[in-house]
Amino acid sequence: MGDLISAPAHISENIEMYLLRIALLTGEGQPVSVPALAQELGVSPVSANEMCRKLVDRGLVHYEPYKGVTLTPDGEQLARCVLRSRRLWEVFFVSKLGLSPDEAEEIACRFEHVTPELLAEQLAEFLGHPTTSPKNEPIPAGNGTPPAPAPLPLTALTAGERAQVVSLKADPLSAEFLRRQGMVPGAVVEILSAGEDGACLLNLNGKRLALAGELSRQIFVYRA
Repeated sequence: MGDLISAPAHISENIEMYLLRIALLTGEGQPVSVPALAQELGVSPVSANEMCRKLVDRGLVHYEPYKGVTLTPDGEQLARCVLRSRRLWEVFFVSKLGLSPDEAEEIACRFEHVTPELLAEQLAEFLGHPTTSPKNEPIPAGNGTPPAPAPLPLTALTAGERAQVVSLKADPLSAEFLRRQGMVPGAVVEILSAGEDGACLLNLNGKRLALAGELSRQIFVYRA
């Protein structure tokens, strides 16, 4: 039971936060400077430098003098697991509990540190294996899971097809309107009719919903 609800004892929340922040800042593998890392985490450069030395000793980061730090393969794996947990919880809180994306992100940042890999995989299965967060950020694949195919815009579907919603790329007002209709990651829709301009009539949660083409193009799905 303990394995399901707690993270490995040897990896502290502080270490996870450093690894995750380095992963998000390094982008295309470019080192992140220790002062920049300290500023991002809201700690002193001295504290950040001390932690980076510990991470180097543990084989989780590489340090390049005058350049900064990058993650080792082990560090990347740990950061990926934490980020995967965070974004899966974001999807859960938005699609199942109706929280706003900002509220979901705040709470998920706490849950990510107590979610072992087994629970994250069970959560992913429960949610239908989403690939993006409610803020359209990619969810890293689980270990051994091949990259998911790119989602399709809703306009790519024809009448009679069913699809599962993956993400919304609409402006904030349109996204909020869609969420109020139940158009959230994980929702299943059926295309009742589709026009050449992208406009469509959907069956969503047993209700009919008509969408203009401009809005349909901002909804991304997988065929169900």
